[in-house]
This record gives sequence, structure tokens and C-alpha cells, in this order.
Amino acid sequence: MGTVAAIGAWTCVCGLALAGVDVHVAEDAEAVRQAWRGLPSTAGLVILTAEAAEALGAETIGPAPSRPLTVVMP
Repeated sequence: MGTVAAIGAWTCVCGLALAGVDVHVAEDAEAVRQAWRGLPSTAGLVILTAEAAEALGAETIGPAPSRPLTVVMP
């Protein structure tokens, strides 16, 4: 079973840590891309803030067998 991770600004993702989510704080686009590249291979689901999703672009977070499932926070 995979783990759940979240990437985004501290104010948006910090509460998810209380639920056991592996939180990766990323305050700018480059930090988001670094966090994405640094995700462990066990990540099965990644929760992204809207800003993080925009920084990654659709080609990075789209469906692919080698990437984790992603969801974007409203």
C-alpha cells in the first residue's frame, strides 16, 4: 500500500500532517518541482494545492503508470 503526500504552501498543507500525510512544504514553483522529484517511490497519492499543480504543469501530474495518483485541492 502506498503512502499519501501533500505538496504546497505551509498554510494550505500543514493540517494534513495531523492525518498522517507526508507534508512537503513548497512556497514557490522551484520548491514544488524539487518536492515532486523528491517524493519517495512509496507515494501512491499526492495532494497538491492549486498553485503547486500549476507549477508542475499538466504533463507532470497527468495519468501514467509510473506516477502516483494526484488530486488538486480546490
